[in-house]
Amino acid sequence: MKTEDLYQFYLKHRVICTDTRKISESCLFFALKGENFDANEFASQAIKGGAAYAVVDDERYAVSDRYLLVEDVLSTLQDLSAFHRRQLKIPVIGITGSNGKTTTKELIKSVLSQHCRTYATEGNLNNHIGVPLTLLAITEDYDIAIIEMGANHQKEIAFLCSLAQPGYGLITNVGKAHLEGFGGVEGVKIGKGELYEYLAETNGTVFINTDNPTLVDMSRDREVRNVVDYGKGATNYISGGLTEVSPYLTVEWQLKSQEDEAIFTAESNLPGLYNFENILAAICIGNFFKLSPLQVNLGVKAYIPLNNRSQILKTEKNTIICDYYNANPSSMMAALDNLETVPAEHKVIILGDMFELGLDSPMEHRLILEKVMETSANRKIFIGEEFYKLNSKSGEFYKTTSDAFLALQETPPTHSTILLKGSRGMKLESLITNF
Repeated sequence: MKTEDLYQFYLKHRVICTDTRKISESCLFFALKGENFDANEFASQAIKGGAAYAVVDDERYAVSDRYLLVEDVLSTLQDLSAFHRRQLKIPVIGITGSNGKTTTKELIKSVLSQHCRTYATEGNLNNHIGVPLTLLAITEDYDIAIIEMGANHQKEIAFLCSLAQPGYGLITNVGKAHLEGFGGVEGVKIGKGELYEYLAETNGTVFINTDNPTLVDMSRDREVRNVVDYGKGATNYISGGLTEVSPYLTVEWQLKSQEDEAIFTAESNLPGLYNFENILAAICIGNFFKLSPLQVNLGVKAYIPLNNRSQILKTEKNTIICDYYNANPSSMMAALDNLETVPAEHKVIILGDMFELGLDSPMEHRLILEKVMETSANRKIFIGEEFYKLNSKSGEFYKTTSDAFLALQETPPTHSTILLKGSRGMKLESLITNF
């Protein structure tokens, strides 16, 4: 079936489902394959559950005209999303980076939503399946879209750009994330830089933090022509600085072209020095798309993190900095630096292993351990097999999160500020009941 023909089915059935447990009435079901499953086998179940049609790539399951037979379901889903994107006549902002891309995406969405009907990637739908699903969820009701792009190998961002076709782009930063797949930090630069390459080739616009020399160099190397800059320096399109850091950040900012040199104040609900550049990025993009300073500031203030990224949770006994959605060496270092600036009499650091670091894993965990030992924290707790290999008398070490849970039941922290950070697979959220 040609993409153009399938698109006519999509226009009548705009909800896409890939999971028979989440079938909605009159949706289009795409029978994707995984390492351990073949959803072709569940196509009839999707139809019985209310799906209008099931897209399959095994002719054995195409038993009626309710089953749309294609050569490959995944590539069909991707092609359909790219075709739909070409029909949309709205600005699309692509965003990637080693750290902070989801928080920055949500900030930008909150700001732009003060004036524009804004669609942004939901959850972590930022890969070769998530981006097509995101694109196909955008209707003509929206004025602008923000597409988050994740990757752990080179060429992935380039492919996602071919689907989303962004006219604008932002790389939050480049750090030590997914080193195993990218083959080191230089590989990360190449992979993330594919967004700049796409925008350079298509004459798109890049938003760049000029306080980050790596990003500046990457954009120059790729001869990006249309640059909108932000940072601390007064020569930037948007310049700003921090005026408050605890418990949440407050940013004073200025628009370069403002004739009266007015200075505006954006209050946030975000902790962490590392979120300053994320806030400034949202301020920059809001101004670029012609929002008023009041609308920009309202948008920054309106964003409240609820996704275990930079989220502060207060219990009867402690204050917890919940940052356990994901972790890599760069974000770990930033979180530790930030904790040192937090005014608290008692501090507890609880870190879980970092995943996908490949051969660099032992060294990177040791560097984090050394960094923790330099801090003023009263308790230093490490969880996971990688940290456990570095077991010393200077901290508390547990091989599993379950082991740590039992130990913390016996000696729970009280009246403390607790940093809880690790890779998602460590499931550190299970510890919170002890706090």
